[in-house]
Amino acid sequence: MSPTDRQRIERIPGSRRVKLTPAPGTDLEPVVGDEDPDAAAVADAASGPNDERLKRDVPPHY
Repeated sequence: MSPTDRQRIERIPGSRRVKLTPAPGTDLEPVVGDEDPDAAAVADAASGPNDERLKRDVPPHY
């Protein structure tokens, strides 16, 4: 691995912050539609009989 293949630290002018350059082999654009449509169905199927009641319940105010 050569030094040019690594992430570098870049200073942000006028700030104390820094940022990293993108890692080699990564894409900066987000991928749309990566979510699994069946994930919501699996989450609903895994719920128990008291889940709705637990979501509605609120703790007492002291």
